[in-house]
Amino acid sequence: MTTGRITLDIGGGIARLTIRRADKLNALDAGMVDAIVGLCRQIEHSTVRVAIMTGEGDKSFSAGGDISAWSGWSPEDFGRHWVRDGHAAFDALARLSVPLIAVLNGHCLGGGLELAACADLRIAEAHVRIGQPETALGIIPGWSGTQRAVRRFGSQIVRRMALFGETFGAEDAARLGLVDQVVARGEGIAAAETIAARVLSRAPRATELTKMLVNAAEGEETARVLESFAGTIAAASPDLAEGLAAFREKRQPCYGQEE
Repeated sequence: MTTGRITLDIGGGIARLTIRRADKLNALDAGMVDAIVGLCRQIEHSTVRVAIMTGEGDKSFSAGGDISAWSGWSPEDFGRHWVRDGHAAFDALARLSVPLIAVLNGHCLGGGLELAACADLRIAEAHVRIGQPETALGIIPGWSGTQRAVRRFGSQIVRRMALFGETFGAEDAARLGLVDQVVARGEGIAAAETIAARVLSRAPRATELTKMLVNAAEGEETARVLESFAGTIAAASPDLAEGLAAFREKRQPCYGQEE
């Protein structure tokens, strides 16, 4: 399936999301940001057990937000739409019920790093560089680059990138915890497929619940996790069956009473 410049392929229990805009270093425009939410919804309503996300080509995983897409916006529209819409899209990725693996097959800068931070595991090919150049442009890391990135990578690493302009190669990024694995150029997808196969061998419901709990521990989606767990327990209770039966039969429900 293709939505704009992002493709979603599903097969064998794996969803493969690919940003296909290599001529623009896989930078995201407004249409692509909007598409991410819908693609995540499709993944959630499928039988997918694990997802892999990467960029087209080998120069850039993603250069983040396309400057030409937002530079002409008013400050109000920039804050109300570009930043908020980006958060909605990246939240949808970070909160997928299945594990998400990001293959950094090219440079990962600015919003591209914020995109990679949504993943549960990051594989970097050896040639990539990672950083947050936004303040050099007079803007902030606005798609959770000071929030989720801090939770995932630690505040000092974000300070070094966002305040002091440091960029890191793949090996340094692995040492600092920005990425989990480094592979040779062109071998990222194969490495991700190997890890995805390992996920497929594990119990799906336990994996999903564990991811939700880890996210909640990070503060990623505590409210949704609590309500999801509570809602599942309530839906499994005999009280729901009785309540629905009483509603259909237009009578008062009898909860917790012996026949």
